[in-house]
Amino acid sequence: MKPRILCVDDEPPQLEILRLILSSEGYEVVTAGSGRGALADLRRQSFDVVLTDLKMADLSGIALLEEIMRLQPGTCVVLMTAHGTIDSAVEAMRKGAFDYLIKPLEREVLLLAVSRAVERARLVSENRRLREELRARFKVENLVGAHGSMQEVFRIVHKVARSSSTVLIYGESGTGKELVARALHVMSDRRDRPFMAVNVAALPETILEAGLFGDEKGAFTGADARKIGHFEQASGSTLFLDEVGELKRDLQVKLLRVLQEREFNRVGGTEPVAVDVRVVAATNRDLEREVRDGRFREDLFYRLNVIPIVLPPLRERRTDIPLLVEHFLAKHGEPGRTRHISPEALEALVGYSWPGNVRELESVVERTLLLAEGDVVRVEDLPAAVRMRAAGGRGVPIEIPEAGIDLEQLERDLVLQALEKAAGNVTRAARLLGLSRRTLQYRLEKIRVAPVGAPAAPYGADGEDEA
Repeated sequence: MKPRILCVDDEPPQLEILRLILSSEGYEVVTAGSGRGALADLRRQSFDVVLTDLKMADLSGIALLEEIMRLQPGTCVVLMTAHGTIDSAVEAMRKGAFDYLIKPLEREVLLLAVSRAVERARLVSENRRLREELRARFKVENLVGAHGSMQEVFRIVHKVARSSSTVLIYGESGTGKELVARALHVMSDRRDRPFMAVNVAALPETILEAGLFGDEKGAFTGADARKIGHFEQASGSTLFLDEVGELKRDLQVKLLRVLQEREFNRVGGTEPVAVDVRVVAATNRDLEREVRDGRFREDLFYRLNVIPIVLPPLRERRTDIPLLVEHFLAKHGEPGRTRHISPEALEALVGYSWPGNVRELESVVERTLLLAEGDVVRVEDLPAAVRMRAAGGRGVPIEIPEAGIDLEQLERDLVLQALEKAAGNVTRAARLLGLSRRTLQYRLEKIRVAPVGAPAAPYGADGEDEA
């Protein structure tokens, strides 16, 4: 496709010269005799380059530049100006213009400037396309990840979202199981209906049954009217059952019937209720083991496990942490303020084990943004447990509570713990604590502790050379 160039000048002879020169070089040229005429063209079609005069009667080149930056920010603008307005042209470049040319124009200078502008526009367009591809590839409805395991998750989500098949999401707490369920809903044909989520483990069994399936008037004490449950409310939509592995056996039977027959009875009811619900379930348990141990019905497991999706813990995809940090910085940052993270702080975040997974990382980033004072998040701004990574893993990842601590008791506890791990060997215990053997001997005498398993032996009699 030929590069498209819009030439703008309120002097017709100048416009004709520009059209002839650029057309002869293979460019597709559109001309406009005024700034407002150029705006009309810009609203109808896109251009790679706009070549505009700085001084025009109806709309200045500066004003036109500002409108182009708003309408087509990827377009390169080259200004044409006389000697007396060079300062204005330089100011325009500060506002986003790509280049400026001094009249009268020389053919070779003009062609070189336009060629450079076309190449710049091509690169901008290519970068935008690549960013969009990366966004589509590495992000699915607030799920972010470039790691291979997450790419597999995205592939499955894209492939099965439009089906009605049951999906079972496996993953530790905080890995984003509900986000995957929401992504499946948003990308499905059911997206116009509300997404519904129920945490099975959060409700007592009696309340959970009525909540899921509804109840009839008089079904139990206090049931003074018919109530519609989550399955009926989610008819035509998606119902997310979190922690489905916690379901008791009798409720497992009712859930199995819904999945098989697409109908159920309300609590206290006799008439079956038909529903069209896409069920997405999630668990942090090994359901196959639960089946072997007799705690989970095998037939229900196979009904739920039609399409399994496994979410890896964050510690197994550490390469995604920089992407996630940038995502959370943008999500929780103040409007109009750009915050960055120092390489040292990022290294500490990447090195942390993240037992709470992505949820914990988001919480840490949000908290850090609230407490950090500068525009760059430093290691010192991170929570103590994460900061230990920046210190090379030395020390104990604890924070002093408001009530304070008993330092002597803490020292005693750490020494006892080291001795226990070293099976009473003082030299090895000293290494665990980062002390010399002589220093640990002194501390043992100070707190009156004997090596484990050898209360009567004098310190230093463990058969190893002094450290």
